[in-house]
Amino acid sequence: MSKRLIIANWKMNPVSLREAEYLFKEFKKVTIKSKNIHTILCVPFPYLYPLKKLKTILRFLLGAQNVFKDVDGAYTGEVSPLMIADSGANFCIVGHSERRAMGETDVDINQKIKLLLKNKISPILCVGERERDGKHTYFDFVKRQIVEDLKNVQKNLLKNIVIAYEPVWAIGKDATREATPVEVNEMTIFIRKCISDISSSSIAHDIKVIYGGSVTKNNVSDFIEYGGVDGFLVGRASLSVRDFIKIIQIVDKK
Repeated sequence: MSKRLIIANWKMNPVSLREAEYLFKEFKKVTIKSKNIHTILCVPFPYLYPLKKLKTILRFLLGAQNVFKDVDGAYTGEVSPLMIADSGANFCIVGHSERRAMGETDVDINQKIKLLLKNKISPILCVGERERDGKHTYFDFVKRQIVEDLKNVQKNLLKNIVIAYEPVWAIGKDATREATPVEVNEMTIFIRKCISDISSSSIAHDIKVIYGGSVTKNNVSDFIEYGGVDGFLVGRASLSVRDFIKIIQIVDKK
């Protein structure tokens, strides 16, 4: 069985390196015992290098939460793919709904994906609709994101990309409701069709599609069993030792 992915997105947390190291060590303990998953922690930039020194197992990886769309230059405050690679990141989130809300465009995301792949970092591409007001509308919205974000990406490199479906209407404190496993399965199938249309059915079959909509220890089992996903992008629950370890344990047994 292909290993599933459990990806933590710590966002702008925790407030200290000491706490970050504590979480890292606790999560590494349970990952060492797991057999069927890879755990990836996407952490704030300042924590990447210190945590890199604590990483000792191949199934426990680091990721960044963002990257700039160029490798160097006069871009005050930005971080290049070369920098995050040197700091220990094997993955990088791009196109997260929070970044899109700040003005990140599909053109920006496309540039970032190409640079990440060129520098051997796997992009975690987030796609998802803001509202579910009409079936064709939201399917078309997600398709447009995928097509534009992956425009002119070499087909042989698509297998190195993880696609995270995150319906914005089901995320965070402003969520209107939780997505159902049936809805997630429907979108997972559609995402693979979109990938097949721009590449091949074999690539679409092999690419990892994960779910990232308010993931908790209470809903991961149903999403794995009925949602057709290859894992999860976990936000708030990834900052709780008890909750995140439980998610890892549940998915590892499925």
